[in-house]
Amino acid sequence: MKIFDTHAHYDDEAFDKDRDELLCSLADHGIDCVVNVGASIQSTKNTLELIRQYPFVYGAAGVHPNETGELNDTLIDWLKHVAREDRIVAIGEIGLDYHWDEPEPKVQKYWFARQLALASEVKLPVIIHSRDAAKDTLDIMKAEHAGELGGVIHCFSYGKEMAREYLQMGFYLGIGGVVTFGNAKKLKEVVEYAPLEKLVLETDCPYLSPEPNRGKRNSSVNLPYVAEKIAQIKNIPADEVIRVTSRNARKLYRFQ
Repeated sequence: MKIFDTHAHYDDEAFDKDRDELLCSLADHGIDCVVNVGASIQSTKNTLELIRQYPFVYGAAGVHPNETGELNDTLIDWLKHVAREDRIVAIGEIGLDYHWDEPEPKVQKYWFARQLALASEVKLPVIIHSRDAAKDTLDIMKAEHAGELGGVIHCFSYGKEMAREYLQMGFYLGIGGVVTFGNAKKLKEVVEYAPLEKLVLETDCPYLSPEPNRGKRNSSVNLPYVAEKIAQIKNIPADEVIRVTSRNARKLYRFQ
């Protein structure tokens, strides 16, 4: 079984010089599927171009909490239209980010709820971004019945109690390069606690490169380091981590 990268941003300018070369080399590195995730209206447009060009790239349409200041009813209608495309497999990344606090939480919360409602309308799972906003994220997801949508908590960064809440809602936890960091004690505890059947691999590239490449541009090629770290924490072979997380990713994104 090959590796499935459930969350990437290959439309980012960090890949402008070698995007095609890198994407075409992924199969040689044991990567067979990538979901490129929209974080703004423009990056969702870029994602559409990528999924039309590369048969192994799928897309998610959505607006990151820190970009929600750009949203209006017309753009929500556009996202709804895009979400009906064959190779768009999720609404995301959507959620709350109080680390930067822009736009104000009230605006972020409004458009988070609107994008959850959109996902419900188009019957797609959601990719949730939540940073320094644990309680508000969970409250809105419960109010909007996000458990009926399913999806993934991307770049999971909270503790075991919050993990338990999301697992009970049926969500997957996205695990990336951070799990390899020496100071990621809380995340390692979550990986140990959560069933392997509820974990998926992700890069969030070009960000969050795992050790030993921390600080450099990330890509799907680095995912074996993440699989190996999860294997070490769970005391199982890395091959099993790759096999199960790839199967999980296909269930998450409802591949046939």
